[in-house]
Amino acid sequence: MQLTINGQAQDLGDLDPEMPLLWALRDILGLVGTKYGCGVAQCGACTVWLDDNPVRSCQLTVGALAGRRITTIEGLGQDELHPVQRAWVEHDVAQCGYCQAGQIMSAAALLKRDPSPSMAAIESAMAGNLCRCGTYTRIVAAVQSAAQSLAQIDCYEVGESAQAAGDRGGAAV
Repeated sequence: MQLTINGQAQDLGDLDPEMPLLWALRDILGLVGTKYGCGVAQCGACTVWLDDNPVRSCQLTVGALAGRRITTIEGLGQDELHPVQRAWVEHDVAQCGYCQAGQIMSAAALLKRDPSPSMAAIESAMAGNLCRCGTYTRIVAAVQSAAQSLAQIDCYEVGESAQAAGDRGGAAV
């Protein structure tokens, strides 16, 4: 079985096609940024992108993902921090940090779809991500800050290096 994860073809051999993507990422590929939270797709800790859309990896089986693009938190800003990750640091969002990868993946997906979201759009996009520490105010502030940063960039590709973006006249995020 072969999957495209963070832009790289990954051969998973004879992996059981019913294995949840979360466990393939963590246990087989060693990509441990994606977290196990609830196991029933309700908390958002396991959020990754499937073809640039946020999904819960605990409920996706690897057998259903052939030909699809998967992006994890490790692939979001490969050479430098993504603007959402930078905003998370600037706004001191994380406390325990457990939910943060899922929160960041949901926020980055929102900003990829809607680079200037309203408060209602932010709240809607982030509603499926739970934070036990209650840092929701800082999460919203970080999403708004990242949106402002992205407004100054003409276009971007996830995981693109600053050099590659500069070579084509853009900026990496």
